[in-house]
Amino acid sequence: MRLMNLKNDELLIDENTKEPLKLIYYPKEENKSSLKIKIKEGIKASIIEVFAGNDLNEEFNREFIIEDNAKLEYLKYQNIGENSNININYTLDLKNSAVLNMINFELGEGSNKNNFFTNLDEKESKLNIYGLVKLYKNSKSESIFRTTHNGQKCFSNIKYKHILDDSSKATFDALSKVNESALFSKVLQNSNTVLLSDDAVIFARPHLEICIDELEASHGATTGSLNKEQLLYLQARGIEEKKAKQILLKAFENEIYAKIEDSKIAEFLKNLEGDNNV
Repeated sequence: MRLMNLKNDELLIDENTKEPLKLIYYPKEENKSSLKIKIKEGIKASIIEVFAGNDLNEEFNREFIIEDNAKLEYLKYQNIGENSNININYTLDLKNSAVLNMINFELGEGSNKNNFFTNLDEKESKLNIYGLVKLYKNSKSESIFRTTHNGQKCFSNIKYKHILDDSSKATFDALSKVNESALFSKVLQNSNTVLLSDDAVIFARPHLEICIDELEASHGATTGSLNKEQLLYLQARGIEEKKAKQILLKAFENEIYAKIEDSKIAEFLKNLEGDNNV
């Protein structure tokens, strides 16, 4: 896995990546607050970006340009401490038949806000944004999505899962607009949340604005606690309550893990689970 040391505010990828490029930001070091990432026509690439530390307080701007027939898989792995407060603004530009798969893992404490702004202006582009948000104590997370379909046969899919404990709070605010020119679009939004505490809170607001009939669209949100019947079933087979809860939560998370296409990104996450460090 290559570790990138950026000397300017632009990363141009003009050849296929054999392994993910890795970008890491730690507190108390010089950080780049803005970065443009451009994937050239026909290129397939993978990137891992890590935000970690207890004193990370900054606003980051990320601009992605995915040219014709190019594909990027991007993992954001975030594990910040209670003294951290970060905002990340993503601007996403997909050209003809471009594909962007984003997987966002947000763990730990602190506060963060993520804004995703996307205009799908050209034909047959495909955007997937998947998220797993696991919070505890007094941590807060906001995920704001603004997606506009203008090109024909474009696809957008926003799917987030939240596991909230203690007094943590999360927001899922998604607005996808399909304009008259975006014939035969497909638009999906979904938020699923497990609350592990009576004090944990989720604000889920999926929303569609549709100006045409020729499309496929769905949106929804679910919120609840762990299934008591499933817990009792596992305990009846000799599994302790704590372990049973871990099994059910892992099954809940696995849908997001299954969306990862690059095996080396999956391996990166598996190794983190083993060492609990980056």
